[in-house]
Amino acid sequence: MTRYGDGLAVVTVTYSPGDTLDTFLSTLSSATTRPVSVVLADNGSTDGVPERAAAEHDHVTFLSTGGNLGYGAAANRGVRSLPDSVGWVAVANPDLSWGVGSLDALLEAAKRWPRGGAFGPLIREPSGAVYPSARLLPSLGRGLGHAVFAHLWPANPWSTAYRQAAASLEERTAGWLSGSCLLLRREAFDSVDGFDPRYFMYFEDVDLGDRIARAGWLNVYVPEAEVVHIGGHSTKRASSRMLAAHHSSAYRYLSDRHRGPLWAPVMLAVRVGLSLRLKVLTR
Repeated sequence: MTRYGDGLAVVTVTYSPGDTLDTFLSTLSSATTRPVSVVLADNGSTDGVPERAAAEHDHVTFLSTGGNLGYGAAANRGVRSLPDSVGWVAVANPDLSWGVGSLDALLEAAKRWPRGGAFGPLIREPSGAVYPSARLLPSLGRGLGHAVFAHLWPANPWSTAYRQAAASLEERTAGWLSGSCLLLRREAFDSVDGFDPRYFMYFEDVDLGDRIARAGWLNVYVPEAEVVHIGGHSTKRASSRMLAAHHSSAYRYLSDRHRGPLWAPVMLAVRVGLSLRLKVLTR
C-alpha cells in the first residue's frame, strides 16, 4: 500500500467551463492557507479556458484525458497524476465558488474523524439556499419512492428521508456526499479504486460513498465548511441527454446491488418504470 504525504491538491474535471473556472481558481486561494496544486482533468474542452488557466497559474496543471470520459473516469485520471506527497485530494466541479477557509475546515474535520474517507462541505445554491448534499443511500424502496413522487409531491416522505432535508446542520456521518465538492483521504480513495468509470455522469458519488463505507471508512458532512455551486456553464446545453444519463446511472446503481434471478423481475420493473419516467420528463 502506498504511503502518502500530507500534501493537498484539487482535481477538477473540465469540459468547456467558461468563466466559472476563473471564479473557482480565484476563490480557491482563500479556501486554504496551505500550498495547493490544481489538476484540470480535461474531457475535451473547445473554449480554450482550461489551457489558458494552466498557462497563467504556476500551481495549475492541464491534463488532457484524450476525450470525454465522463466525470468519474476523468477525476480518477487526475488523482492518479498526483505525486505520493499528496495525501489529501479535493475533487470538485469547476463551477464552484470556495468559501473562505472551506478547505482548511474540511482538513480540520479530518483530524477529528481518523476513519473519515470523504468529507463534504455545506453547499449553497446561488440564491443562498442550502443544497441537501449529505444524504442517505437510496435503498430500493426509498429510491423508487423518490423517483416516482419527487416532481409531483416534493415533500413526500421518501424524498424527505433520502435528501435528509430536515436534518440539522451539524457535523455528522452520511450515506453519501455530493461529488460536486469532496475532500478525499487518498488512502481511502485508493482502497475502493476511486470512482467507478462505468458511471458517465450522475450516481458516481452515490456509488463511491457506498463503497467507501463498505470498505470501513466514513462519509462525513462538515457544514462549517461552505461553498457555492454556481451552476455549470458546460451542462446548460444538454438537459435531455443529462436526464437520460441520470436514469441510466440510477438503474446501474440499483441493479448492481440487487443481482441474481430472484431480483430479475423486480429490476425489470424498475427498468421499465425509469424508462417511462424519462419519457414523461423529456416529453
